[in-house]
Amino acid sequence: MKKIIFIVSLGLLISCQNSQHKKQLKSPTKSKQYLTILGIVQDGGYPHIGCQKRCCANFYNGTNNKKSVVSLGLLDVENQQKWLFDATPDMHTQLAELEQQHFKKENLIDGVFLTHAHIGHYTGLMYFGREAFGKKNINVFAMPKMKKYLTNNGPWSQLVSLQNISLQNLQHDSTMVLNNRLKVTPFLVPHRDEFSETVGYKIEGTKKTALFIPDIDKWHTWKLSIIEEVKKVDYAFVDATFLNQKEVKRAMTEVPHPFIQETISLFKNQSFATKNKVIFIHFNHTNPTLQEENKERKKIEKLGFRFAKEGSNYEL
Repeated sequence: MKKIIFIVSLGLLISCQNSQHKKQLKSPTKSKQYLTILGIVQDGGYPHIGCQKRCCANFYNGTNNKKSVVSLGLLDVENQQKWLFDATPDMHTQLAELEQQHFKKENLIDGVFLTHAHIGHYTGLMYFGREAFGKKNINVFAMPKMKKYLTNNGPWSQLVSLQNISLQNLQHDSTMVLNNRLKVTPFLVPHRDEFSETVGYKIEGTKKTALFIPDIDKWHTWKLSIIEEVKKVDYAFVDATFLNQKEVKRAMTEVPHPFIQETISLFKNQSFATKNKVIFIHFNHTNPTLQEENKERKKIEKLGFRFAKEGSNYEL
């Protein structure tokens, strides 16, 4: 009888341990420092204004969910700090996402790093004003021309004069130490710089490093090699606005971006491990690879390349 009880007890113990192990596999502990994807689409969002084509009709008929404009959250659980990369028109819900799905913070955010002055990347600053959040001295990290633009042009200048935002200087290739675990380095990239310069960022943790280049004209116009820069990091979130030349009926010279197919071609002789570092982000609403079940997207994934997905986290 005692032997039967022992066997049953042992079985229950093993079952319990297996159950706990499965729970651990399903809910891995987040790293103390990590990036989270808050948005993946181009400035105009998804669904896109004026679009009734199939790509956006898939939202209205309930097939696809709304997608937010490109933004990364940088979180340090250990030091209870968090930062945004770009202030998008969806920033109000993206900040709420950081509060609800990660951790709450009395002053909401420790700072926002801007890439450039196109509508999807800075206009979310409006939510910091007196009509909305209305708090004081929220750090906004900006390059010299971007800082000048915000200071001298309304309504952004009111954010500065009322001290809703506190502009912090950034310089090309100059590293900013956020704390003893995290560093951020802006670097200039060629883009349509009508109102400001454009930068990408290198984001460094104690274990891993990421590149963030949501907008660039073409890889060959950059003085650095995207292949070599990808090899130096663990993750590279790169401009994937369009799949190819045929996607939209307008002059691509007006909106130059590296096509996904061009990026794939550049990396064709690289290892699977190198390709696997490339994470496409900043999709136009017309880009068929924005649809997760798209056949072309699945082919690209088989080559090793990845696609950014809202809610995904990346350890630093």
